[in-house]
Amino acid sequence: QVRLVESGGGLVQSGGSLRLSCSASGVPLSTYGIGWSRQAPGKEREDISCVSADGFEVYYEDSVKGRFTISKDNAKNMVFLQMNSVKSEDTAVYYCSTDTPCYRAGDPWLELWGQGTLVNVSS
Repeated sequence: QVRLVESGGGLVQSGGSLRLSCSASGVPLSTYGIGWSRQAPGKEREDISCVSADGFEVYYEDSVKGRFTISKDNAKNMVFLQMNSVKSEDTAVYYCSTDTPCYRAGDPWLELWGQGTLVNVSS
């Protein structure tokens, strides 16, 4: 079965840390770029971070640069998002997806999304 499953969301205090995980099944992350997007209440979904299939290209949206870190474990077929110094504006549903800005022409393409995990930052 081809799917992405996120975990690790929850309630965190402003200034705290949280680590999101995404487990991929049937999608070798050594072959596909992978990343994280989020959708806050009443707002459009935005791409916040991704890593290319070969791991050489990494992207961070400006608002998370220096605070969030993406990492990928090809052996476990998982991708992670370490979130530090979280702010109230980080409250959103976070999605793992192969549909990212880190896609490179020539790589195999698959549009796949997880179900999302809610991050709620309390002030």
